[in-house]
Amino acid sequence: MAIHTPAIEFSAELVQDLTATSGETVAVIAPFTGEVLHHLPQSTAEDVARAASAARVAQRAWLAAGFRHRRAVLLRAHDLLLERQELILDLLQTETGKTRGQAFEEVFQAASVTRYYAVSTHRVLATKRRRASIPLVLKTRVSYKAKGLVGVITPWNYPVSLGVMDVIPALATGNGVVQKIDNQTTLCMLATRRAFIDAGLPEALWAIVAGPGDIVGNAVVDAADYVCFTGSTPTGTRVAQRAAGRLVGVSLELGGKNPLIVLDDVDPVDAARKAVYACFTSTGQLCVSIERIYVDRRVAEAFTDEFARNTTALILGGAFDYSTDVGSLTSAAQLERVAGHVNDAVSKGATVLAGGRARPEIGPYFFEPTVLTDVTPAMECFAGETFGPVVAVTVVDSEAEAIAAANDSQFGLNASVFTGSPSRGRRIADLLNAGSVNINEGFRGSFSSIDAPMGGMKQSGLGRRNGVEGMMRFVEARTVSEATGLLALPNRGRQFESLIGVMVVFLKVLKAMRRA
Repeated sequence: MAIHTPAIEFSAELVQDLTATSGETVAVIAPFTGEVLHHLPQSTAEDVARAASAARVAQRAWLAAGFRHRRAVLLRAHDLLLERQELILDLLQTETGKTRGQAFEEVFQAASVTRYYAVSTHRVLATKRRRASIPLVLKTRVSYKAKGLVGVITPWNYPVSLGVMDVIPALATGNGVVQKIDNQTTLCMLATRRAFIDAGLPEALWAIVAGPGDIVGNAVVDAADYVCFTGSTPTGTRVAQRAAGRLVGVSLELGGKNPLIVLDDVDPVDAARKAVYACFTSTGQLCVSIERIYVDRRVAEAFTDEFARNTTALILGGAFDYSTDVGSLTSAAQLERVAGHVNDAVSKGATVLAGGRARPEIGPYFFEPTVLTDVTPAMECFAGETFGPVVAVTVVDSEAEAIAAANDSQFGLNASVFTGSPSRGRRIADLLNAGSVNINEGFRGSFSSIDAPMGGMKQSGLGRRNGVEGMMRFVEARTVSEATGLLALPNRGRQFESLIGVMVVFLKVLKAMRRA
C-alpha cells in the first residue's frame, strides 16, 4: 500500500513551522504501511527557551489587542479549519492510522472548540461586580488577568482535538502558547496551527516544538506559567511535581479504565450496537473509550451474542475514505502492548468471543477488535489500561454489583450506563466515581459537550478542560474593592465600639433576607 501522497507533499513545507534547530531528526512511521513517512527535526531545550521568550513578547500585543480582535481571528480560523479539512483528515489518517470518520471527529471538535471560545470568552471574563461586605459603603469588582505563557504537552492519539482543547482557550484568554506535540503526529497539528496563523494569529504567539519528553517536555514545563498535559498517569505525576516546584498550576488528563454498565431494562440488540463504537473507535486508542462492560445477567446472553457479532462484522482497513470502521494501531509499541494483554488473558483462562488476532496482511499494526470474557484480577487487562481494541465483558446479578465493580478502579475518567429509563440512568450516574458519565452513549455525549467541563477523578487527572472551567485555568482572578466614602470605616477602638450595635443588626437583617 502506497503512502497517501497529498499529505506527504505538504509535509516538508509544514515542518518549516516547527521550532527546531538541533540538526537531529527521527524517523516517523506511517501506521498503515510501516514505511518511513518522513524524518522529523528535533527541538532542543534552547529552542523551547527561545520560543517561550518570543511568545511572551507576542503575548503582550495579543492581550492588548482585546477580546474583539481575538474573536475575529479565531472565527476566521474556524472557517479555515473547515475549508482545509481534507488535508487535515489526510494527515490525521497518515500519522495515526485511524479511519476517516474518526479523523473527522477531531476536525469537528477543533472547529467547535474554536467557535465556542471565540464567542464566549468576553462574556465570561468581563469585569463583574460582586457583593461587598457593606453595601453602599464598599464596592467590589472582579476582573481576570491572563497568566502569560501556557505550556501544552499533547499526545499522539487525538492530536488535533486534544491540542486545540487546551491551546485555543489559552489563546482566547490572552495567553501565549508553547506546545510540545508527539513526534508521531506533529504534521497534523502544524497544519492546524497554520490555519490560525493564516487567520491572523501572530506566528510567535503559538510555537510548536518536538522532541524527547525528558528534555523538551521538561523545558516546556520549566518555561510556562501554567501547564496542560495529556498522557499517562506516571508521566503526568512527574509533570505535576516539576511544576509544583515553581508554584505553577497544571491540568492533567491521564489514564482510564472506563466501565460501561448494561442494565436489565435495555434493548440488548440496540445496546450492543452502541457499545461497539464506544469500545473500538480509534482502535481503542482513546482515553475515554470503554474497556470494561458489566452486563445484567437477565440480558447478558442476548447482549453478548449481538455485541460479539457486531464486533466481528467491523471492517478493518487503511482507506482514505469512509469505507472502513476500524483503522490501525499507531505504532509497533501499541501492537505489542495490545497483543500482550490479549495473550496474557488467554493464557490465564480468558475466553475470546471476537477478534484476538493481529492482521498483518492488512497492515503491520492492525489488530482485530477483541471481546473477552472470564477475565480475572490475575490478568493484566483486568485493571490496567490496555489503550487498544480490547474489552472485557462481565456478567453481574444486580445494579448494585455493577456499580461497585465499575467504581473498583484506580481510575475515574469516563463511565457509561445503558438503560431503558433515563431517570434510572441519571440516578446511577450520580453514584459513579468518574469525571464524566454518559447515558445510552459511550463517550461522545460528554466529550463533544464543549460547554461542560471534562476531566478525571482519582488517578485519571487533575483539573478540567472545556467549558467555563476550562477557560478559567488560564487566568488569575483579581479583586478590586473601593470605599465610596458614604460612611467612614472604624480605625480606632472607640470607633468600633460605637458601630458594633449597627453592624450586628445589619448581619441579622441580611440573614433574615437570605442574602449571601
